[in-house]
Amino acid sequence: MAKTKELSKDVRDKIVDLHKAGMGYKTIAKQLARSPWRESQSPSPLTMEGESVPQPPHHGGRGSGWTLVSPKYFLTGMCMYLQSVRQHTPDRLRTGPGFLGNVLDPAAQIGENCTIGPNVTIGAGVVLEDGVRIKRCTVLKGSRVRSHSWLESCIVGWSSSVGQWVRMENVTVLGEDVIVNDELYLNGANVLPHK
Repeated sequence: MAKTKELSKDVRDKIVDLHKAGMGYKTIAKQLARSPWRESQSPSPLTMEGESVPQPPHHGGRGSGWTLVSPKYFLTGMCMYLQSVRQHTPDRLRTGPGFLGNVLDPAAQIGENCTIGPNVTIGAGVVLEDGVRIKRCTVLKGSRVRSHSWLESCIVGWSSSVGQWVRMENVTVLGEDVIVNDELYLNGANVLPHK
């Protein structure tokens, strides 16, 4: 886990003063987001599977760089990353029958009659059984998606298991080592690890 930087004394004092003035935490956060001290903060580049993602151009006055704050934005960033891979090193993307658009798949076992893509990242050691449909998802290392499941806009955590005939959509996030039983529908669910 990355270390967080400690705020300077003047920023801490400003937060305390704003809080004493009766402002809520969201208002204080908005004030600090517009503060000049934020301009000097340089976030480290984001990484995905050990590779550095290029930093976006500076958008005057609004900070410098991306910050992934939610799974929705992670998926959007993943789509942009895959588009970048398509432009610069298209040979890294999987092609062939059953693969649509940008699919990054280092070493997964994929069953028959699966349709994968567009914009899917599959980790090493993932097993996708027959008839699986996945689009705009990240399936992390060691996970298993059983036959005839349908996943859209999801993040499947490490070593998780998705049962047969499961439908997951609308930014559903599974933590590490989660088991989803057969024939369930998950719409925008966030499941904690080891559940």
